[in-house]
Amino acid sequence: MLNTLITNKTRLKLLLKFFLNSSTQGYLRNLEAEFGESSNAVRLELNRFEEAGLLTASYSGNKKIFQANTNHPLFSDINNILKKVIGIDLIIEKIISCVGDLKEAYLTGEIARGIESNIIDLVLIGNNLDRLYITSLIEKTEKLIHRKIRFIIAAEKEKATLLKQSASLLIWQE
Repeated sequence: MLNTLITNKTRLKLLLKFFLNSSTQGYLRNLEAEFGESSNAVRLELNRFEEAGLLTASYSGNKKIFQANTNHPLFSDINNILKKVIGIDLIIEKIISCVGDLKEAYLTGEIARGIESNIIDLVLIGNNLDRLYITSLIEKTEKLIHRKIRFIIAAEKEKATLLKQSASLLIWQE
């Protein structure tokens, strides 16, 4: 869907990388390798985003590190659009109702790192969550958003250990 609106592949990858998870950082060579794009294409788009104020830059040695400017007036709008396109808003809406004592929901894996993926990884933190109900909701949601959803249910005491294993993004909290 987004590739219809934004035809530049590099620009789309940068939007996903930086605006889905605002704590994501990157620098030119790293992004070039991750995206499989030429350094010139990545540099041009980074410069455009920085000039527009959508990205901020800082230096670490000789590396120019970029990060989303969360103070930009359009940041939350871009973030919400990306969540809707990926389907996170539908997943959370469907899961929260009637699943039990859900405390928090985290997005993990590739998408939490800002990398386009057909798989959405979720960590659901809570007590006495109805696994069968969640599974049925997940199956229905997968058909709606045309993506695979993997989930883990964990107690609050397991949260710290579980979230250390990969990038995570809090997407819902009681």
